[in-house]
Amino acid sequence: MRTLVHLSDLHFGRVDEKLLAPLRELVERIAPDVVVVSGDLTQRAKSEEFEAAKAWLDTLPGPQIIVPGNHDISLYNVFRRFLQPLTRYKRYITDDLDPIYVDEEIAVLGVNTARSLTFKDGRVNDEQVAMIRKQLDGLDPAITRIIVTHHPFDLPMSADDDDLVDRAPMAMKAFADCGVDLLLSGHMHTSHAGNTSERYQMSEYAALVVQAGTATSTRGRGEVNSFNVVRVERERVEVDRYGWDEVGLRFSLMKTEPFLRSGNIWSGHTEGLMASGI
Repeated sequence: MRTLVHLSDLHFGRVDEKLLAPLRELVERIAPDVVVVSGDLTQRAKSEEFEAAKAWLDTLPGPQIIVPGNHDISLYNVFRRFLQPLTRYKRYITDDLDPIYVDEEIAVLGVNTARSLTFKDGRVNDEQVAMIRKQLDGLDPAITRIIVTHHPFDLPMSADDDDLVDRAPMAMKAFADCGVDLLLSGHMHTSHAGNTSERYQMSEYAALVVQAGTATSTRGRGEVNSFNVVRVERERVEVDRYGWDEVGLRFSLMKTEPFLRSGNIWSGHTEGLMASGI
């Protein structure tokens, strides 16, 4: 089994400072195999915000797979936004916009969906999808394949389609071909876990989608600060959601959602049990 801590939407520049130490201590106790950070490390892509984000991330265990979000591109500085959109991110956080971690059980691929031509939306392009195919080609079929982006590929059907990453259907076809298992993302500041079967009706394929809320930002959207712990086995994934307890001043386990895999279809525990005949 592999354990991933999935953080998102830190928004340094608008963080709740009292959350930082308890979150760091809990992550250390969990002792994950990989820490995933799915974008929006800063509020306005300022140097001091990136410096603060980097200093805090350096206190967390590694390896880390980090991708930028739309807030990590300058908003008001037109020159920096369009000609140097991720210069500060690459200077202070990492110059690798397509990070990858592979071991005997999991492959975790970070994909940059942040774009300067849009204020909040994201996009994937043909070159990125071709790179994903190349990176996953030839891996042992037993390795669980995980994609990390800031913008989501799927959301509950009640959500606005505009919040999905642009060209998601094109990417999903490639994910089906490559046997991608998990899609981890942020952006919405709300938590969600489910599969892609309703939005993308693809024969014999449904990936597991895990959406993280905001771990440390004061910009909540009706949900307490939260993060996910994703425990990965070949045929089973458990998603633990931790939320901030204002009374106890700590992050506490709020919910555990198990998912099972049947062929190339991930589904909720009850459906999985029924499908497998257990």
